[in-house]
Amino acid sequence: MKISNIKIKVFGYVQGVFFRYTTRKVARRLGLVGFVKNLPDGTVYIEAEGPLEKLLELLEFSTKGPKHAQVEKVEHEFTTPTNQFKEFDYEF
Repeated sequence: MKISNIKIKVFGYVQGVFFRYTTRKVARRLGLVGFVKNLPDGTVYIEAEGPLEKLLELLEFSTKGPKHAQVEKVEHEFTTPTNQFKEFDYEF
């Protein structure tokens, strides 16, 4: 099974609406490793590694987010995995 890496930046009303919490929950359910964090510019940044089909599911989730989020735009790129993550968690 080929492991991939995805970097996702989510724009909109995405902080203070449990975006990080829900992303962590979804990523762990999908068996992904990596992290999610709020950025000072008001966006949410996600970096995850795992099977491509699971990363695509995480990407799909990030276009909607949790119930109270209002996602305006999502940017993403696939890169070479770093294999530095042990689990999926928050980064501050």
